[in-house]
Amino acid sequence: MSALNKLLLYLVLPVILLVGGAAATVYLWVNGPLALPTERVDILVPPGSTPSSIAQLVNQAGVPLNVQGFVALARLGELDTKIKAGGYQIVRGDSPLTVLRRMALGDVTARQITFVEGWNLRQIRAALAGHPDIKQTLAQVSDADLLKRLNTLGQAVSLEGLFFPDTYIFPIGTSDVELLERAARTQQKILDRAWAARAPNSVLKNPYEALILASIIEKETGQAADRARIAGVFSNRLRINMLLQTDPTVIYGLGEGYTGKLRKQDLVSDTPYNTYTRLGLPPSPIASSGRAALAAALNPEKHNYLYFVSKGDGSSAFAVTLPEHNKNVATYILGRKP
Repeated sequence: MSALNKLLLYLVLPVILLVGGAAATVYLWVNGPLALPTERVDILVPPGSTPSSIAQLVNQAGVPLNVQGFVALARLGELDTKIKAGGYQIVRGDSPLTVLRRMALGDVTARQITFVEGWNLRQIRAALAGHPDIKQTLAQVSDADLLKRLNTLGQAVSLEGLFFPDTYIFPIGTSDVELLERAARTQQKILDRAWAARAPNSVLKNPYEALILASIIEKETGQAADRARIAGVFSNRLRINMLLQTDPTVIYGLGEGYTGKLRKQDLVSDTPYNTYTRLGLPPSPIASSGRAALAAALNPEKHNYLYFVSKGDGSSAFAVTLPEHNKNVATYILGRKP
């Protein structure tokens, strides 16, 4: 071998080895299995998602995935514009390329169900019963029997409010009770965090009371901007032992007897949920409450308001005194000009 050939060999070989090593590393990453914290990980890809946002969702779900590498892989494979929204599952053995191809093909391997903020237990049960991909086991199970199994709070007197309103992804054939268990565990975790972050002078005595008040705030709030202020009104009333006088609790207490319009006789007809006739909070939540309502219940706005009334546009008018409140009622409910 000539000196020139030896020199070329010494110069080029390291480059070839370096490039080859890098290529091998990339190949192993693209096709190698992802590290999953559990056997299966659910991912919900919202409409309009990009490879970057999807990689971040995967990371948030506890699966390490290089964001830049995933973006480059999607672009090089011309799959970045083909990703379809939906519920997917990442299972053990899946590689970044497997996950990307699955999403580009729209191979939705999971289904989803949404429990909406403000829904009551009857609506949640109906949603479960009406989903074609859920295994139905609850048709003959009473609320009382189900409460014994799902009472994560211990002190709950009903199932109402125990299920966190969210979108849940699941494999086809998952049972209705499994989904309720997930929703109950999620609610417990969120409630624990919210309770730990409560205002030091909160009028609420325990986490269950927080869940009850949050459910009322959820049903009373038309605009997010009013949420903490409405929470402040109820906190002020509880603090001075004043009737809460909130219509949603009365409606809940009427159950199927509610005709769609609250009558004067309903306000004076006593039930455990009639806050016009009974002091304090009702015995249980009246709906499922989201994070924002729970945060408001435990960190209400500080003010002197004791009254509020809907303006008809989703917002509320607040008042400190009853005469002020009566003026607001005349303006926004009775339509009288001030």
